[in-house]
Amino acid sequence: MKQSSTRPIKAAVIGADDVLQRDSRAVTESDQARRIPVFVVVPPRLLLLDVAGPLEVLRQANRVQASVRFEVRYIGPTSTLRTSIGLTLAEIEPLPAKLPLQSWIVIAGDVEHVMLCGGALGSGKSSADEEAERTIVAWLKTSIRPGHKLISICTGALIAARAGLLDGYSCTTHYLSYEELRGIAPAARILENRLYVQDGERYSSAGITAGIDLMLYLVHQCINQSCAVAVARYLVVYLRRSGSDPQLSPWLEGRNHIHPAIHRVQDAIAADLTKLWTLNALARIGGASARHLSRLFREHVGMSIPQYSNRLRVAYAQELLRETRFDMERVAEQCGFSSTRQLRRAWERIHRTPPREARLHSRANLASNRSN
Repeated sequence: MKQSSTRPIKAAVIGADDVLQRDSRAVTESDQARRIPVFVVVPPRLLLLDVAGPLEVLRQANRVQASVRFEVRYIGPTSTLRTSIGLTLAEIEPLPAKLPLQSWIVIAGDVEHVMLCGGALGSGKSSADEEAERTIVAWLKTSIRPGHKLISICTGALIAARAGLLDGYSCTTHYLSYEELRGIAPAARILENRLYVQDGERYSSAGITAGIDLMLYLVHQCINQSCAVAVARYLVVYLRRSGSDPQLSPWLEGRNHIHPAIHRVQDAIAADLTKLWTLNALARIGGASARHLSRLFREHVGMSIPQYSNRLRVAYAQELLRETRFDMERVAEQCGFSSTRQLRRAWERIHRTPPREARLHSRANLASNRSN
């Protein structure tokens, strides 16, 4: 499975606690932003959370930073449809004749039976629904080109598979749909027990809320880690760094507090791991004296500022070792360490195994994915 390389984290990001106050600034700076068209394909009997969760990530990302603007449009074969919980979605735009390069195409999943008013279940897929699905599949076959990111949420992978867009790619879907996906796309490599999977320009997520994890991952790729952290905090979700890692991310460690000054300092450190922050510079960001900041940081985060900074740098080094072919010298440089020796010393304080084990573990997983 191919993973794209990551870059040093340098763009400044507004902390989640400051979002409401700084919203107007993000809007005024949007004229200079890189714009990404996002087309959300809504099928009949849309599972509403497949859209609401991931797209809330993009809405919030638009609020907390101004370097990238996600321009979202909802498209489909019908202008209105009833969603999984009975609400009607209206003003859906027609499927466009052509997609701009660099577009993101998000395919949401559906449900077998829509909940009607009073809690009763609908009758299931109608002939009109079947025709609408055929229209989406035909459109996907002729519209998706190299340069497009194809993002399937939950059972949206089944629609992508019907269009032949997962053949030869690693992918995943809701665990109840593994066998159906295998039947539709026998040439696809279906990975089970994954939150999400990336293979080149194909992205797929497991059931429902895993779409949030996938979209946070995409925000990290497209903008930076600091933005993804701010969005995750706002949504009160764990930021899981990879589709196969169920553990709590180091990027959220020490964030379970409500002190805005400390969050601002943590955001600054996470936004540029290569910067040699002085205590006085961080104190100015936090609006406190250096001595007072040190005391507050240890009290609320549970570790010193250097310990926190090194934990983030080691976490980023682990990601680079797993996802790139960078040598140790370049990994150390990208993560803000002055030498490989400094990286190894910081690594040994956190991990029992040496850094090379992270790369060996990644290669073993890659070989396993290919064999599947």
